This record gives sequence, structure tokens and C-alpha cells, in this order.
Amino acid sequence: MDFDWHGGQITPQTEVDTRYRNTQNVRRFMSEQCGPAFKFDRDFMAWIRSGAPATMADVVSEWQRRNPPRA
Repeated sequence: MDFDWHGGQITPQTEVDTRYRNTQNVRRFMSEQCGPAFKFDRDFMAWIRSGAPATMADVVSEWQRRNPPRA
């Protein structure tokens, strides 16, 4: 069964599939995991859709790698 990116409960274990969408539900999850500085950019969205990430935990880790905390 396909995951509902609009209304499904996203967890770090949620698998990123070919039907992934950048929805408000995903933005909420990412903001909760990454903090208020979270935002999508084109390169990051392309990385998500490239087939590289396996789970939302991988997506969070990649965003944090690309956006280290500033001192």
C-alpha cells in the first residue's frame, strides 16, 4: 500500500518511495526534526527524489549535514 504523504503519520522509519511529495505534512515533520530553520531548496528536493534516501531519518540526516548549526 502506498503511503499518504498528505495525511499519513510520518516517522523516522517512514520509507521514501517513488510517490513521495513535499507536502505540508512533510514540512511539519521536518520542522519538528530539524528545527525552525528548516526549509526545502531545489538541490535538497532533487536529492530526495534521486532515489538516495531510504527513510525519512535519512532525509533528516542529509538536511542536517547540509545545514550544520551556526555558532
